[in-house]
Amino acid sequence: MELRHLEYFAAVAQELSFTRASRRLHVAQSGVSTAIRSLERELGAALFERTSQKVTLTSAGLALLPEARATLDAAQAARDAVRDSYGSLSGTVTVGVIIGIGRVGIDLPGLLGRLNAHHPQVTVRLRLDPTGSAGLTRSLLAGDLDAAFLSFPGGVPAGVAARELLADPLRLLVPIGHPLIRRGEVTLGELADQPFIDFPPGYGNRELADQAFLASAVQRRVTLEVPDFTTAAAFVREGLGVAFVPRFAVPDDPGLRTLTVADAPLRWTLSVATSATRRPTAAVRALLDLIDAYVLHTAPAT
Repeated sequence: MELRHLEYFAAVAQELSFTRASRRLHVAQSGVSTAIRSLERELGAALFERTSQKVTLTSAGLALLPEARATLDAAQAARDAVRDSYGSLSGTVTVGVIIGIGRVGIDLPGLLGRLNAHHPQVTVRLRLDPTGSAGLTRSLLAGDLDAAFLSFPGGVPAGVAARELLADPLRLLVPIGHPLIRRGEVTLGELADQPFIDFPPGYGNRELADQAFLASAVQRRVTLEVPDFTTAAAFVREGLGVAFVPRFAVPDDPGLRTLTVADAPLRWTLSVATSATRRPTAAVRALLDLIDAYVLHTAPAT
């Protein structure tokens, strides 16, 4: 069994496509297919179910995947130890990010620029997940991501190590002329009949609001789901509903006002997370060190 075979297997398992895996590996698709067939012959089991429409892991493939990743991680750690001995650092870091991370004061281009200046042989792959922080967490636990910037509204899940970078209170955004404006602050109970504009389930701010209403036994109506705060604010301005947004995302707009929620101090957080069960590579550690040295000192106070 060759490390190359395990690397190809892990790539196909992640992409669930021989074509995408070959592009990611910069190897001809025929070479990937040949390596997988060789591995299947050696193990005596099919690792993938292949049809003209999709590729899925078999039970044998599911059993092999964590072991393959552990073996590849161990091999990478050995390479890192040798490279560290003569001051060279290389490798690939796959980082998941939430939409709009730049608006919270995290200068991701600046951070990655500094990483590149210090370690030009390190390649960074950025990934967005349409299912938000929940999807990024699943990818992190599955080993598809090395690190992720995300929000944990219900606490850090098992198997994840996280460092909170910043926190920001949520504000209720309403259109000018809304009858609640004269109150200045409201309770969750007073919002039961309000149409809400919110992110889809899985995003940290959506989960935070859902949990608050559930804990207060108050039902709310989410009538529009949007993927970003700018769009949410535009819909609120048009009188289509109200929305919870972090303080950093409140637009300077004369057509909008913000209110605080008296009985539910909603606090949105941003963390950088890694797997608690996988040893980070030297390249991942370099990124985390830069986050400590750079991001934590440049993020705005909240």
